[in-house]
Amino acid sequence: GNGYIEGKELENFFQELESARKGAGVDSKNDNLGDKMKEFMRKYDKNADGKIEMAELAQILPTEENFLLCFRQHVGSSSEFMEAWRRYDTDRSGYIEANELKGFLSDLLKKANRPYDEPKLQEYTQTILRMFDMNGDGKLGLSEMSR
Repeated sequence: GNGYIEGKELENFFQELESARKGAGVDSKNDNLGDKMKEFMRKYDKNADGKIEMAELAQILPTEENFLLCFRQHVGSSSEFMEAWRRYDTDRSGYIEANELKGFLSDLLKKANRPYDEPKLQEYTQTILRMFDMNGDGKLGLSEMSR
């Protein structure tokens, strides 16, 4: 709950990962969990503070799995959310239509230094609509987007 993965949380993460790998039939070659954790921290703890921050986690996960994490970092408070809403609701309709959502996601991915192409951006836009467009009208209302 403090915005970091550290200590016992990191250990639990690796234990769950190993369990999932074994369940999927992936041989772990009896590597030492402690060694794996040290290697992971060396590779991903960019500021060497002994914790994995959200920004560091966002760089670990593939874009497909973390654009909502990027959104959370981009829009941290309700006032920032409303500011972003006004900025991307370009026609002032009170909804974020697909083309406006696409612009938002494009800016978000650029800010996160995540490469993407037009087909991938379209896929992300459709994914967000599928996830949050509760009434199926092809656009996001304020209540849907605030989820």
